[in-house]
Amino acid sequence: MDNPSETKYQYLAALSVNIISISYGAYCGWPSASILELASDKSPLETGPLTKHEQGWVASAVCLGGLFGAIFFVRLADKSGRKKSLLWMAIPNLLGWILIPYARNANHLIIARLIGGAAGGGVFSVIPIYVVELASNSVRGVLGTFLVLACSGGVCLAFVLGYYFDYATVSWIMATLTPAYFFCFWFMPETPQYLASRNKVKEAEYSLRYYRNIRSYSIKELSGDLQYELQKLKDTEKTDNDDTSDDSNAVTWSDFAEPKTRKAFLIGFGLIIFNQLCGCFTMLNYTAVIFEQAGASLQPTVAAIIVGAIQMLGNYVSTMLVERLGRKILLLVSAIGIGISQSVMASYSYCQVKGYQVESLNWVPIAGFSFMLFVAALGLLSLPFLVISELMPQKIRSTANMILMSVLWVISTCTIKLMPIFTEWLGMHGTVFMFASFSFGAAIFIFIFLPETKGKTVEALLASL
Repeated sequence: MDNPSETKYQYLAALSVNIISISYGAYCGWPSASILELASDKSPLETGPLTKHEQGWVASAVCLGGLFGAIFFVRLADKSGRKKSLLWMAIPNLLGWILIPYARNANHLIIARLIGGAAGGGVFSVIPIYVVELASNSVRGVLGTFLVLACSGGVCLAFVLGYYFDYATVSWIMATLTPAYFFCFWFMPETPQYLASRNKVKEAEYSLRYYRNIRSYSIKELSGDLQYELQKLKDTEKTDNDDTSDDSNAVTWSDFAEPKTRKAFLIGFGLIIFNQLCGCFTMLNYTAVIFEQAGASLQPTVAAIIVGAIQMLGNYVSTMLVERLGRKILLLVSAIGIGISQSVMASYSYCQVKGYQVESLNWVPIAGFSFMLFVAALGLLSLPFLVISELMPQKIRSTANMILMSVLWVISTCTIKLMPIFTEWLGMHGTVFMFASFSFGAAIFIFIFLPETKGKTVEALLASL
């Protein structure tokens, strides 16, 4: 384990960059309380209350924006650097929040959330790459979980603010996070690996020394691990300088054709599929609506705050356990726990539809939903982004992340948009039973195919596939 003094700037960087993750988390949680307000008879929109169709588009627009944001910001990260790409995300993030209070109809809200969602596409695509490239092996898992921990904090914050303020005031409050993010992250160096890949080895060595807090030591005083990291950066320079063409470093389909690389990519693809089809992220966008339909005893917005806090607790527990238990066991426990909790929730809803006397069990929706988000935060909602960045070789890491995150945003857009339709066709019980089947499928996939990535280099992981 590294000395805490050697990792403090890594923690500082991870905390600074994830301020924007808090803001994006609030984008995800904003519809929960706001849609109840905007769909009511007292809707402040000039066109009147949002219809079911419009609700689906307003909620899912943030994911559709994420699709375009993932492609744009990953390409920018490869061309201009991880840091510049992350700083540019502040613009759509801020614009999205500012436009919401001026919305006069559903189309205005959709456009605002499309713009804000573009920043979210960059958050989930570039931040995991940034963290993996700067972090020591011993803290890589902990720093990687900060992304979803910050997002869940933003979700909870949106729930709390939505209880006390109207949707426009919440937007103005959340807009203040963007300047704070820009100011804090501005001072962080570019990642050592990116600088070395661009033949800027002196800058890469400075960056490595900053993130390892070894600026005051000579090379002879460094530990063996740190000397090895510095040597790898110099080897990267020699390899790149031996190439006579800039096209030699371009990613091609043949880079994905190597069997072990292809297997790593397919594992990442499976994790992304189950991350969305387990339904947790989709249901999170409709938390208050779900509780209202389930007839929960608590006010829907209050229940949403409770489960938001529980999700944050789950993310915090994941941060504490990820380097102790490893990624695979947390993902496996998470998938099974999600499936069980969804089955209980769906059974309650089914009994309610059939007219059984379940009034004495009206605590079940809150308990089941809370447990679902807790175990989801332990693994299946939080760890796939870290594991994917750990599995992918450096050359294809950005491209693979862009492809996988694009798939994620397409699926999330479809599931969130179709959620009101699913509940209308299948009922709440049928929809949640469907999600439960995918959650159990995720457990089987993780058990069979996923290797443990804790503390291993990319080379060691690929060799184990």
